[in-house]
Amino acid sequence: MSIDRSNEYIISLIKELLKQPNETEWLEFKHNNCDKEMIGEYISALSNSAALNGKINAYIIWGVDDNTHKILGTTFKPSTTTKGNEALENWLLRLLKPKIDFRFYEVIIEEKNLVLLEIAPTVVTPVSFQGVEYIRLNSHKKKLKELPEKERELWRVFDRVPFEKQVAVDNLDDSEVLGYLEYTAYFELLNLPLPENRDAILESLESDDLINKSQNNKWNITNLGAILFAKNLNKFNHLKRKAIRVIQYKDNSKLETIKEIEGKKGYAVGFENIIAYINNILPSNEVIKQAFRESIQMYPELSIREMVANAIIHQDFSQNGNSVMVEIYANRFEVTNPGEPLVDTDRFLDTPPKSRNEILASFMRRINICEERGSGIDKIVAQTEFYQLPAPIFRATNGYTISILFAHKELKEMNRMDRVRACYLHASLKYIQNDFMTNTSLRERFGIEAKNTAMVSRIIKEALIEKLIYIYDEKVGVKARSYIPWWAK
Repeated sequence: MSIDRSNEYIISLIKELLKQPNETEWLEFKHNNCDKEMIGEYISALSNSAALNGKINAYIIWGVDDNTHKILGTTFKPSTTTKGNEALENWLLRLLKPKIDFRFYEVIIEEKNLVLLEIAPTVVTPVSFQGVEYIRLNSHKKKLKELPEKERELWRVFDRVPFEKQVAVDNLDDSEVLGYLEYTAYFELLNLPLPENRDAILESLESDDLINKSQNNKWNITNLGAILFAKNLNKFNHLKRKAIRVIQYKDNSKLETIKEIEGKKGYAVGFENIIAYINNILPSNEVIKQAFRESIQMYPELSIREMVANAIIHQDFSQNGNSVMVEIYANRFEVTNPGEPLVDTDRFLDTPPKSRNEILASFMRRINICEERGSGIDKIVAQTEFYQLPAPIFRATNGYTISILFAHKELKEMNRMDRVRACYLHASLKYIQNDFMTNTSLRERFGIEAKNTAMVSRIIKEALIEKLIYIYDEKVGVKARSYIPWWAK
């Protein structure tokens, strides 16, 4: 993957690539051919081939003779090229699936215009252009479906290299690595002493797969190192859109924004600051305690931490152009992450969590940002019950996962869906705690007085009608019955 490149770097990179004896599966030379469909097909082919060959990037260079590699110059100017009324880059990005990182660079060498297209390797699935996947066979572009052995091999690569171990930026010397990463935070978060010399620091970072050595004995920063410890995520092209966004709205809609910020640091070094910022802008409730009023935070801090941490570790990094988003409304708190969950949202409480990013999740556990066991959902539900808040919602929709906490409501203000959802989650929480929901436990969950048990019975009846809970022991009297969630029947 690439960072923002200087002209000097691009010129030196082109000169190095011109030393290749021939075009390869990850390198293509062009003179003036700027057919837009051809470019899209080559991006697909070269991205897939770069992944297959373990390359950090693939390249197309315009302005070069593809046989002699002599610099000829080119009339192709991608910055002003359009397809219809659409800029070339936007048009290409729209027709590529998944949306991978690529960038055009325009430079002058020997007083001639050259263009370099730098293309990132695909990560989890073959890249297609206009619905067709391409690959390189030697120096020829082919449809991937015509080469089933190559296709199988490519899928084996996806299974083999997780996102965290892929390279975020390459070809760095010792001081550059330390300039990109908050390395002191690494030792602080792990409660380790800071080594006295640079070599020992780099060795420690390498031991946790945050960096690794390249073939030319320089350093690469992995995605894991960048996403956790970046001083500034904007310096990593394909990760800069992965910074956490926090948006506060005036009321219960998106019509008017009060504040919006975007985190810049890696998740590990920026997490506490993000949580502190969220807590500072959350609305509060005033409660009367004997002779004085006390202002309390509307949502439990533990629930906030767990929701944000879960969104970070379960997001789908293959989705480009979006990130974890925290939205604060007058009546609710929402966290959205790219990627639908790998387990049913109705089973979040009882199913062991499955993460797309287990290496990331493991490290986050080591530094106590997320749960060692479980998903933390049980804590979120338990906290809403303790503070007698409406039950949270966990929803999968259109490639995203959304988690929602609601501000306090009196029982009489809750609608039928609120009541049934709370009943189901209460039964689920009790069951995973090796206990059962009863009329009494649900009454306590809602803060209903003992004389009003009929209200609880109506809520239980509503959940039974929806088949979200079942009676565990039908032979006993109604008031003494226990209930279990539907999946425990």
